[in-house]
Amino acid sequence: MFDVTEVRVTGLSRESQCTLRFGSGALFAIFMALLAMAAILDYGSAPMAHTHLTYLVTGGAGFIGSNLVHYLFAQRPGSRVVVFDKLTYAGNLDNLEAVASRPEYELVKGDLCDRELVRATLRRVKPDVIFNLAAESHVDRSIDGPSLFMQTNVMGTFEVLDAALSQSRELSNTSKPRFVHVSTDEVFGSLGPTGYFTEESQYRPNSPYSASKAGADHIARAYFHTYGLPVITTNCSNNYGPYQFPEKLIPLVTLNAVEGKPLPVYGDGKNIRDWLWVEDHCAALLLAAERGTPGETYNVGGNSERTNLEVVHTICRVLDELRPKANPHESQITFVKDRPGHDRRYAIDASKITRELGFRPSMTFEAGMRKTVEWYLSHREWCDRITQGTYRRERLGLAG
Repeated sequence: MFDVTEVRVTGLSRESQCTLRFGSGALFAIFMALLAMAAILDYGSAPMAHTHLTYLVTGGAGFIGSNLVHYLFAQRPGSRVVVFDKLTYAGNLDNLEAVASRPEYELVKGDLCDRELVRATLRRVKPDVIFNLAAESHVDRSIDGPSLFMQTNVMGTFEVLDAALSQSRELSNTSKPRFVHVSTDEVFGSLGPTGYFTEESQYRPNSPYSASKAGADHIARAYFHTYGLPVITTNCSNNYGPYQFPEKLIPLVTLNAVEGKPLPVYGDGKNIRDWLWVEDHCAALLLAAERGTPGETYNVGGNSERTNLEVVHTICRVLDELRPKANPHESQITFVKDRPGHDRRYAIDASKITRELGFRPSMTFEAGMRKTVEWYLSHREWCDRITQGTYRRERLGLAG
């Protein structure tokens, strides 16, 4: 006989953690046997091995999604990457041209709301990790047409979660796919001049876009707590970098500036955002997939708060150096009517993902902005092709 005074159980999901005390070796042996069984059932909690996995990236032809596809091939050679994308205006195969001929790459063209296609794809592909990035994401478009945002962001997320759950029930306990649901800091609403969003911040969405993403976040959370699906949610700040559709601030201002067009700044230009280099975001997503705890949420930020006007001035300074002209580019700045419901300030506290997963942004805002401007200047054919549809960099979001 021996005494065990206390055992701390860790490594399981947050709900499974506990402290127990035992008075006999027999009770301790029974407990350890039960714990071994629980470890089998509590799939997805332990860090993943990352060799030759299969990744499914929804929205993989979009801005963040395509950058993630490139990042996965670079960081996890030998792995298979399957892109599921509807190929809307913002999802462009040009973004994936560099990987299109790889045997480990596959494209599935389809809508996440197509239940049969989503389920058939997951059954066939059997992904180890699902990165859910498919979303309508432009706030101005959500003001003009909110219905599409509710369909894609809410119902689309539901369909892929439900398909993942169905797949998990068909597989052995060691083969359950991890589900990384990618969201935004906009679900938290607007901050005052101080303070930061944390993982415990209350949801206060102020636009149809952020409301649709908030709904998706809640569904993802429910699928973990109700069904045990190993879901990990990330909420990121504003991304920037290559392959971003030119309706967003940084590519829009860059392209307008070099063409001598007005540089629109909403309101007084003092709305503040935290800016995150897109490849740093991809690094955080991979960390979340491999080391994150199912059921947890991780905020991802770039530690780079800037007003919109400061962002525009930074672009102008880079262009004055790279493409000098008689008048400085900032002379093209034009203040326009503010967006309805425009949140004043976002700021991310990313200490949790730093502390628990080791994430730290590698790119400074100044260096990242220069790389971004240089990319758009050297990829004018991409810019021209991607805007050959109905969008011509006109003002959106005036329906409110």
